[in-house]
Amino acid sequence: MADKHAHRNGAEHSEDSIVTLEHLNGSTPAHEFDKIHRMRLGKDCNYEKELRRLQVELAKLQEWIRHEGLRVVAIFEGRDAAGKGGAIKRITETLNPRICRVVALGTPTEREKTQWYFQRYVPHLPAAGEMVLFDRSWYNRAGVEHVMGFCTEVEYLEFMRTCPEFERMLVRSGILVIKYWFSVSDEEQERRFQERMKNPTKRWKLSPMDLESRKHWAEYSRAKDEMFAGTDVKQAPWYVVNADNKKRARLNVIRHLLSLIPYRDLTSKPLPLPPINKKNYTRPPMNEQTFIPEIYK
Repeated sequence: MADKHAHRNGAEHSEDSIVTLEHLNGSTPAHEFDKIHRMRLGKDCNYEKELRRLQVELAKLQEWIRHEGLRVVAIFEGRDAAGKGGAIKRITETLNPRICRVVALGTPTEREKTQWYFQRYVPHLPAAGEMVLFDRSWYNRAGVEHVMGFCTEVEYLEFMRTCPEFERMLVRSGILVIKYWFSVSDEEQERRFQERMKNPTKRWKLSPMDLESRKHWAEYSRAKDEMFAGTDVKQAPWYVVNADNKKRARLNVIRHLLSLIPYRDLTSKPLPLPPINKKNYTRPPMNEQTFIPEIYK
């Protein structure tokens, strides 16, 4: 599940458990999240049905964000193959991309390398009525850039000093900043790497940087600990997601996200559909070549 400071206080839960909100209306305070009863996936609930129910709640949250003009930033960080992309996909697949956007920036250009570090991320921040999910974020500097030597020690220390202030500025401006770290065991990460190597449809997920990072496991672990220690601020705390089981991680992170933003259902009354007016229209003749051949019948 998503636990604040789970990396430091040693909080552990049953591997088979998922957290359930008693009332999926967002009214549960974040600090009450651990007190809610737990269910066993596959025994107390079905993954597909539960995911569908949560996606309905996300649609309600989306409409509330739009109606209230909220601005939400959710950051997804973690080790390679930890399941960040899968969780983001399940959150966004039923939402309006004009309201809920995913930002996954590539390698900075030569021009961007000369800018203020946070400058390339600022244009992607949400306007009123938007939620932005960062698939990796400005925390690249505290992780891969620091470990792989893509930034200087001075640049790294400056980031660690200014990042908490940058996020406090975002919060003071009215943006809700939510930060998730997807934690995966060494054994499960290795299994996923091997699966990607064998599966042609997943092999693209393995970048040269992913393969190189395997040589620096200990350095990445130390960088993560330092990142938590320096950037876990009251205004924008870190939440750790146990991601050894992808399905449980997806359900837990969606439930936790719903618990952080109080919302009401504004979608209960569907809009009436007016009748289609087909008067004064005649379909023009079409060339048969315009139709795609029906190979599969």
